[in-house]
Amino acid sequence: MSLADTLAAVTRIPGVRGALVVSGRDGLVVAEALMEGVDGRAVAALTGSVAGRMLGLTGALGAPPPALLHLQAAEGALLAAYAPSGLLVVAVTAPDVNAGEVRLALLQAAEHAA
Repeated sequence: MSLADTLAAVTRIPGVRGALVVSGRDGLVVAEALMEGVDGRAVAALTGSVAGRMLGLTGALGAPPPALLHLQAAEGALLAAYAPSGLLVVAVTAPDVNAGEVRLALLQAAEHAA
C-alpha cells in the first residue's frame, strides 16, 4: 500500500480534516493529505515531540511502547499510531468524529507504513 493510499484510507472518514505520515525521529512530514488551513509542519512537529516523549516515558517505566496517541481539544483531536518502521500515521479531526473508527484506520495504516 502506498503512502497516498494509506492517507486516503484515513481521510475518507467523515470528520477527518487531514492525515499525515510523520517521521517519529525528527517530526518532519513524510506525506500529507490536509484540508486548507491545517498546518502540516506544526502538526508533525507536535506529534513527533509528544510521541518521542511518550516512548521515553514508557521505556523509563518499563512498560511496552504505546500503539496510539489521542490528544483531545475543544475544537478537535490529534490521533497518531506508531508504525514499526518508526513513522507515525496521524489524523487531525473535527470534534464530532467517530474516534473509534479513526483509531482503527490509523492502526491498520501504521501496519502498512514503510
